[in-house]
Amino acid sequence: MSEIHADPSAKRITNRWPYISGGIALFLGVVLAFLIVQRGNTLPFMVDSEWSEEVFDENRLPFLEWLSYGMNWLGGGIFGTYVLPVLIVIVLLLIKRPWASLFFAVASIASVGVAQLLKSIVGRARPEEMLVTSDFGSFPSGHAANAATMAVALGIIFPRVWVWAAGAIWVALMMFSRTYLGVHWLTDTIGGALLGAGVVLILWAPFASRISGEPKHKKSAAVPDRKEPVL
Repeated sequence: MSEIHADPSAKRITNRWPYISGGIALFLGVVLAFLIVQRGNTLPFMVDSEWSEEVFDENRLPFLEWLSYGMNWLGGGIFGTYVLPVLIVIVLLLIKRPWASLFFAVASIASVGVAQLLKSIVGRARPEEMLVTSDFGSFPSGHAANAATMAVALGIIFPRVWVWAAGAIWVALMMFSRTYLGVHWLTDTIGGALLGAGVVLILWAPFASRISGEPKHKKSAAVPDRKEPVL
């Protein structure tokens, strides 16, 4: 009588579609990298040039510049690459989600590894009008990859609409800020988001049953979920 039945939704998750969707995202990112290499790594696409002209026009807003500087600090460097992911892993451990913390840690490390590998292979030149100092290689955007990794992983761990919505806003702001500061072409940020999301989705499948089996909250089953009417 104590047999534990597997969650049917978790069983569906561990089937093929995370691999397929993650593989498609990674494939599109790699295709974009191939097209960049074919163009000589220095020629931006038309959409890159048009977007850069839009964000670098004479009507730039100070608010958006400061927002972009803040996103630059939050999404990369020592804090965005190491400190923030470690803090999230610690919080997941504190709320008794060890498998979720392991999944997040593995996804974060793998995403950084894939992004850095492609940076060294593609070697795309960055835009000339950069407002912050950046490392070698414009494609893919490491900030966008980190943001997408965090957003998708947390959306999987905490499957709530508001978590996914907040994650989508986070990724969009990160992508915008990278182009607003002039350190990436638009296609760099698209490629980074695709690669970050793809890595997480592929890694999700082997962790899915473990993550879904962890307690989501500490509410007692003896406590009714509805409130009694007040007379």
